Amino acid sequence: MSARIASYPMYVFPQTTAAMDRFWTLIRDGYGGGDPELTEFADAWDAWGHPDLLLSQTCGLPYRYALSDKVNLVGTLDYGVRGCPPGYYKSHLLVRKDDPRRALRDYLDTPFARNAALSQSGWAAIETYLAETMAGFRFRHDILETGSHAASVRAVATGQAGLASIDAVTWRFLKRYDPNAATLRVLLSTRPSPGLPLITGRNVDPEPLFHAISGAIERLTMRDRRLLAIKGITRIPAEAYLTEQLPFPLTPAP
Repeated sequence: MSARIASYPMYVFPQTTAAMDRFWTLIRDGYGGGDPELTEFADAWDAWGHPDLLLSQTCGLPYRYALSDKVNLVGTLDYGVRGCPPGYYKSHLLVRKDDPRRALRDYLDTPFARNAALSQSGWAAIETYLAETMAGFRFRHDILETGSHAASVRAVATGQAGLASIDAVTWRFLKRYDPNAATLRVLLSTRPSPGLPLITGRNVDPEPLFHAISGAIERLTMRDRRLLAIKGITRIPAEAYLTEQLPFPLTPAP
């Protein structure tokens, strides 16, 4: 059976679902195959490891940790993050607006809200920042596992945690759609790192997909481009993901 499953598990918001469906239809028409509709998975790992995977979007850390030798890299969507090269993004360390603390060291004993341990933007980016700029300072204790960036923002807004690391693209969406975002401010931002890679199955040629996605972006209406925040697609080599430094060891994936 040829690859046919497509999913879009990242940057999912009710307000953008219809636009993403239209985007997939354009990709599918340009590619000439694939299921008519995107498939929703309760666990994104089920999508990334699906034997009939045609297209999905993952995170840089899962790609490095477990997927790079099991999938093909198609490309990286460019969301036009200010201060970043095309396809790159950065994370914002968010705190409450009414929190008087202004320096990161003031948050040494503050609970940290983390969406997932294997999140580039929610965990690895800030750990890398700390290793590169504040050697010896770590959020090793009092970590609140939230399951999503939106839940991390809510945890900070409600006082369950003092701060959280949220990527700039998600933060853009949350400021649009989540009232909790209005209660937070950016304490600092990390350096740019490669954005969320688009992947396909190991036996699928990624080149036709790249061109189909590029063409679909050109055919998107301006309204859908704004809704999805997509500026284009670019090629970031796998090595840029695989050599991204991490300040903590990862057990090799099975």
